[in-house]
Amino acid sequence: NMYIALNMFYIMMMMNMMILMYNKYIINMINKKEMNNYIGPLNMDIMSIIYGSMLSNSYAKKIKGGTKIIFQQENMHNDYLYYLHSLLANLGYCNTNLPIIKTKLNKKGKIMKYLNFETWKYKSFNYIFMDWYKKNKLNMNYIKVLPKSLNMYLTPLALAIWIMDNNCKFNKKLMFFMNYFKYNDMLFLKNLLYYKYNINTTIYNNNNNNNLNNTQYIIYVSKESMPTLNKIVSPYIIPSMKYKLNNYLVPIGARQREPEPRKEYKYMK
Repeated sequence: NMYIALNMFYIMMMMNMMILMYNKYIINMINKKEMNNYIGPLNMDIMSIIYGSMLSNSYAKKIKGGTKIIFQQENMHNDYLYYLHSLLANLGYCNTNLPIIKTKLNKKGKIMKYLNFETWKYKSFNYIFMDWYKKNKLNMNYIKVLPKSLNMYLTPLALAIWIMDNNCKFNKKLMFFMNYFKYNDMLFLKNLLYYKYNINTTIYNNNNNNNLNNTQYIIYVSKESMPTLNKIVSPYIIPSMKYKLNNYLVPIGARQREPEPRKEYKYMK
């Protein structure tokens, strides 16, 4: 009886939360048959959202007839995932049903609560799959890489999505965990952030080993570049994610200091 009662409590809690999220992030109810986004080029908004999230936890899955994009977050960040879902649903790229909380065992054997949702499959997404993945010559499996087209699609919206999507931490400097990517990818991203947005970063080897092909990297945004980054992404950061920019957030109406001229750029060796 206690087990049934707990299940009923959990179901009621979930229903109440879903009602709150429906009211918070308004979704226009769309019938898939009415969609016409299967034809024509992808607009910059959808590309920015996908490319920003692909820098973090999202991934592309190629199936018969097209490719779909899967978005996933731990339950502690459910507000962001509901926001992300509302963006994709209102653009007409996924089901309008709200994602629900699921459970799975993490690598340490502990139960983890998470939410996910996926887009409908699109042939136009095949380009995204081929852009972000290449075959591993050793086992012929696909591995995730940073595409050169990121130069075009790393928009301010994409930067904001990356910050909100990534399990990044803040301690005077913002750091991004880049678990899927190799050292050359990190150098490309470091250069791109500097030349496109005047944002200085440092690459850190999280495994403290010398094997550049089998490690996990972290990218640190310098303290000096945080005001610049904040100015770029603030319009797109939702309230529940503003803690990631900490005291660099500027109140609405406040005057921001213009970023200093770029200093000489030093490559990581």
